[in-house]
Amino acid sequence: MDALPGRKQKPTSVEETSRDASSFKDDEDGHLIYRHGDMLNSRYEIGSLLGEGTFGKVLDCFDREAAKLEIKALEKIQQKDRGGRSLCIVLLDWFNYHGHMCLVFEKMGLSVFDFMKDNNYEPYPMEQVRHISYQLVVAVKFLHDMKMSHTDLKPENMLFVSSDCDVTYNSRSKRDERIVKSSDMRLIDFGSATFDHEHHSTVVSTRHYRAPEVILELGWSQPCDVWSIGCIMFELYSGFTLFQTHENREHLAMMERILGPLPAHMVKKSRKTKYFYRGKLDWDERSSAGRYVRENCKALKKYKRGDGESHELFFNLLEHLLEYEPEKRLTAREAMSHPFFYGMSVPCFSSSRHSHSKSR
Repeated sequence: MDALPGRKQKPTSVEETSRDASSFKDDEDGHLIYRHGDMLNSRYEIGSLLGEGTFGKVLDCFDREAAKLEIKALEKIQQKDRGGRSLCIVLLDWFNYHGHMCLVFEKMGLSVFDFMKDNNYEPYPMEQVRHISYQLVVAVKFLHDMKMSHTDLKPENMLFVSSDCDVTYNSRSKRDERIVKSSDMRLIDFGSATFDHEHHSTVVSTRHYRAPEVILELGWSQPCDVWSIGCIMFELYSGFTLFQTHENREHLAMMERILGPLPAHMVKKSRKTKYFYRGKLDWDERSSAGRYVRENCKALKKYKRGDGESHELFFNLLEHLLEYEPEKRLTAREAMSHPFFYGMSVPCFSSSRHSHSKSR
């Protein structure tokens, strides 16, 4: 069994004001005496002190219930997925080991991102872009049919079943290039998956794959996953992220540079009015950030790497996935029927005898 390092638990803050357990001691001011790593209520692991006042202290804690939420999501997926057609990772087992939640999965290869990184960020061949993208759409459609949103789609959360590869010499770049032998993959990381009836956090998704309605705080649902699919497909095709930014205003400026102006009604509805002035994005193109966006971003179709039909269909699909208005964006079900995917079929994987565990 391979040990796979897990992410930290979902951060939270806990205000300590009183306690009942006689096994703990108070200081002279009546506050709980605690140590880093202590558990509160068998759920919250104490990290650091965030602040304190007259009557209490605020502690930075990790919520171990987050792992249970992922387990719940994975178990529900497997209940619906009797034939292994969801293309989601299979949870084989889970257990609590000395306070650490451990999740056991079938053994996979490298992530789609790590393979590309190890390959000097060379884009995937078009046929593999098509196959990987189709599998992602199939997996997301399965989740959406369950009335669930993944909310953290990105190449890091897509694992090849096997990352065995062929190595050839690329005379253009004058270096070895890896081509994965099989582009079969599985979708992973359901720690942020959200059912329609559950509370929806204001902000979801990793920055580069975040939909405009999330940035503008207009509310979100399944279409935010579809936007992420569009961003991922572009990255597989080009070898770099479409929106390379870490700030909301710049992110919106990049969107407008690549996809055109944001719809007026979305701007008007947004509570993030600080980004706009008189209905337009408040953005100085003469600033250093403005120059960066102008020099590094261009209209979407100008990123085409070829003139064949597959490239035309690819960018046609991208335009429909990266539609600003969620209600006009293609659904995952509709995307499956796009001409770019003609001839593709849903694969069915059997579970592997090998496994790896993730500790949380």
